[in-house]
Amino acid sequence: MCGRYNPKAMLTDTHCHLDYHKFNSDRADVIQRAKDSGLIRILVPGLHHMSSIDAVRLAESNPGVYAAVGFHPTDLGEFSEKTFQQVKELATHPKVVAIGEIGLDYYWVKEEDKRAVQRDVLKRQLQFAGEINKPVVIHMREDGDAWFGPASADLLTILGEWQESLRGPLAEKPGVLHSFNGTLETAQRALAMNFYIGVTGPVTYKNAEQKREITRHLPLDKILIETDAPFLTPAPFRGRRNEPAYVQHIADKIAEIHLKSPAEIAHITTANAARLFAWGD
Repeated sequence: MCGRYNPKAMLTDTHCHLDYHKFNSDRADVIQRAKDSGLIRILVPGLHHMSSIDAVRLAESNPGVYAAVGFHPTDLGEFSEKTFQQVKELATHPKVVAIGEIGLDYYWVKEEDKRAVQRDVLKRQLQFAGEINKPVVIHMREDGDAWFGPASADLLTILGEWQESLRGPLAEKPGVLHSFNGTLETAQRALAMNFYIGVTGPVTYKNAEQKREITRHLPLDKILIETDAPFLTPAPFRGRRNEPAYVQHIADKIAEIHLKSPAEIAHITTANAARLFAWGD
């Protein structure tokens, strides 16, 4: 992201819904504040074919913005052979660096037949990602926001089978578990499959000691920082609309947890993001 940023920070927000309607009134200002706060890149994930189109348009018009394209598990009402083909065509764009946001969501979807559809669509999108050698951005949410349950178990099985089928560089960096909200064991199993782990604003909350303890056990070379803006606003701005400029507060908390300086965490996590997404190179 070109512009007036702090060269000591060099931060990357690897998950921001910048196309979301809550940014319609001041999107340009939000991007400028991100630059001023030290962000050099922002990844905007798609939720369905129209959202993916919007993400690509944002990437085209902003040098430091990149896109991921795909179907979120709670937006499968938009999924069809026609719309999937549209997403496949978008994925060839040079600023599309990943397939996502894809995954499983058993929090909002309770019916087993609909969960089965989620699993099927996830497998199809994973297969496509493998065919074009692009990493994936994975969403996973348990029923009742449990730390572990059927969504975690199903996801680990599906990702394990997919990762074992991969060959070449993608097998070594298949993707990221976005806004990770599972157990340490789940994180370790994902790490064993070479996945990165996304850390978001809740790690800064006062009642999130368990999340901080899990983050403490994550290897630094596998951590990505995400705002998930406009959602999951970190402290001290909790309760307001989130935006990418707030990524610094997540970086500061990770630095505190790992006994590093914020500048070190900015450097490490930005390097991690570049290694995973390649940013079109």
